[in-house]
Amino acid sequence: MNSSVLTISERNNIDSGPWFSKLSLPLRSDILARATVRRLSDGGMLTCRGEPAEEWVGVARGAVRVSSVSLSGKQITLTYVEPGTWFGDISLFDGLPRTHDASAHGDTTLLVVRKPDFKELLNKHTELYEALLRLNCRRLRLMFDVVEDLNTRPLASRLAKQILLLARSYGVPQGEEEIRIGLQLAQEDLAQMLGASRQRVNQELKGFEREGAVRVEPTRLVVLSKDKLLSIANR
Repeated sequence: MNSSVLTISERNNIDSGPWFSKLSLPLRSDILARATVRRLSDGGMLTCRGEPAEEWVGVARGAVRVSSVSLSGKQITLTYVEPGTWFGDISLFDGLPRTHDASAHGDTTLLVVRKPDFKELLNKHTELYEALLRLNCRRLRLMFDVVEDLNTRPLASRLAKQILLLARSYGVPQGEEEIRIGLQLAQEDLAQMLGASRQRVNQELKGFEREGAVRVEPTRLVVLSKDKLLSIANR
């Protein structure tokens, strides 16, 4: 395999991304022409907090773990960036350093656009300004949703919503109803993303198992019933 070229499945992940797929063909073609392929193994660092922003990135395969370091020095998972998603544009706009660490979670393939090329794309395609404005509006709305859920919903509801999001992004259908979440995920990671303890998340997952909503496997979750998870999420 030519490591400098996307595979068919990787290219499909980029082309079918909900944001990228809505861009005009000339803009999509120009972005791809200026992007280079970068492959990282599990744990490979993409950016570190405090570094100057030099790249705009699209995820073609795997996942990017966005994390921060607590006062005690512990690495805290904030979110995972899924295939088809582009990120890193905010720091390129405001010129401020990166706000978080970003590393590969599993073998990961990225499309990387250098800062000068990003600026040229903006100058050439006014459409890109509007598209990125819409993208960041969506990010802001999602952030407010997370804050609202954190303050108004019980942990079970938030956990069920998070599992459904992971199933949508990384789900692999098995049989008629089962969906295996392909992202390797420890309960500690889930807990950090939800602002809860691992013990409480473990208790809730056991409750989900008793209700027939999920099956917990080592480092993997299997959704047994999306309807039951939706019911829990809406409680």
